[in-house]
Amino acid sequence: MNLTLFLLALFDGIAYAALVFIVAVGLTLIFGVMRILNVAHGSLYAMGAYLTASLTTFVLAAGLPPVFAFPCMLVSSILIGVVLGGPLEWLLLRRIYHKPEVLQLLVTFAIFMILEDVQRLIWGTQPIFQSAALQLMGNVKVFSVNYTVYQLILLPIVAITLLFGLRYFLRRTVAGKLILATTEDREAAQAIGIDADKVFLLTFIVGAGLAGLGGALASPTTSILPGIGADMIVLSFAVVATAGLGQIEGAALTALMIGLGRSFAVYVWPETQVLVPYLIMVAVLLVRPEGLFGSPSARKI
Repeated sequence: MNLTLFLLALFDGIAYAALVFIVAVGLTLIFGVMRILNVAHGSLYAMGAYLTASLTTFVLAAGLPPVFAFPCMLVSSILIGVVLGGPLEWLLLRRIYHKPEVLQLLVTFAIFMILEDVQRLIWGTQPIFQSAALQLMGNVKVFSVNYTVYQLILLPIVAITLLFGLRYFLRRTVAGKLILATTEDREAAQAIGIDADKVFLLTFIVGAGLAGLGGALASPTTSILPGIGADMIVLSFAVVATAGLGQIEGAALTALMIGLGRSFAVYVWPETQVLVPYLIMVAVLLVRPEGLFGSPSARKI
């Protein structure tokens, strides 16, 4: 592999890892607090991508400058979290917290299927591509490689900011400490006056918003079409399981491992690009069934 291909694989892996981490950390947060593996997370990602593309197309058609593509991403992620995530937790998930895990998976899978059909109903089955944000930021040359500033610089910065922002929020703010207390012992938290239902609602809104943010940030870089949510949720599960359930910092490192592994596979052995992330997951779980950073009794977020 020459230097050009190495740098392309490296940059692709970093950009892809940043997107996967943003989505997977929302899944990790929801599981760490609520103990629910949310299969519908992938559809929230896809809805974020579709909504961002539609809003960006609308504002450009209205004559606004392309820089408004970035506020569209933020608005889309907030809408996914508040308008879609909030009612899902309040109306459906709240009723199954104490039910068997199989039922929880079935309910979230049903939500996933419904949202997939909603996407087809609203946006159809033809690919949608809206790259205004990508084109606006242009390219940068690193040695012999021209690469988009959006993917090389913006996406990693957002992922790193999110990682440290979540750490600060959970460990330094009152709301974050309430979430941690509820995670450790819900009954004890309720006994001292913490409203666990509100904590769960806030957690799911934030987690759903992160899924929507991942889709919003991915929308300028890829064609949006039915099925992207399924691909992302499977990969996010691989990241979460490899890191250890509830491990936010571990999810960042695992996303980087899987993103780089997949990217280098594309350039070295393309037939294995889909397989490599799951080979990494299997290899880790065979040695450490609780994940790289997990422990059998941990409930960390």
